[in-house]
Amino acid sequence: MSLVKLIAQADERGLAASGLACLDRCLPPLAEETDVLRPLWAGVAAGAAEWPDRLAEARAALDAVMAAEPGPEPESAASEAGGGSGAGVTLALVRTMLGSAPPRWEAEPLRVWADTCSVVALEIHQKLDAVGESGSAAAAEWLVRCREDPAAVADAVDVTEGGDGVGPLVAGELRRQIRVLEILTDPVGDAGAMRRAMDLSTEGQRVLRAVVSRRARARN
Repeated sequence: MSLVKLIAQADERGLAASGLACLDRCLPPLAEETDVLRPLWAGVAAGAAEWPDRLAEARAALDAVMAAEPGPEPESAASEAGGGSGAGVTLALVRTMLGSAPPRWEAEPLRVWADTCSVVALEIHQKLDAVGESGSAAAAEWLVRCREDPAAVADAVDVTEGGDGVGPLVAGELRRQIRVLEILTDPVGDAGAMRRAMDLSTEGQRVLRAVVSRRARARN
């Protein structure tokens, strides 16, 4: 099933986890502390009872981390990768994603948020992807196609230097977004499903951090 359809059919828990996972995976280029949003996962698991309070706490925690870490190196890395204004733009996008999270535990506002987080996370990964196009109309069209067509995601995985479409970093993010939603629609127990979704997010963090580290070593 396509990413767009999975988002359209997800319940509140799946939508909140999907948006949060996208946000979580975008932290490594910005800060050393990548566990800052972990308490919000508990808010997803608890649902309406804890989501508003955990969300407020997460916003304050992220602001504190970002204030302590200006992150000049990620800015250079993102600029070299075709990101233009670099980490400043990425930081603004991440803060906007978290800031726009709805405090109400309701399907439709969470669906809008999850969809927005999906698009923004893909754009951030695209800025750091060494393969494929970034910022072009063709790249934007590929992202739209990959979100709507599962076959396009498989095509993206095989992209090579000089090929069309998106690069492997974006393809990996697409797969993780789809898998998180699939896991949370699985009838397996809540605790196990949430843990697997968190593990996928952690894997994505490691991948993005490795990319940023390689670019930093290349500059030096």
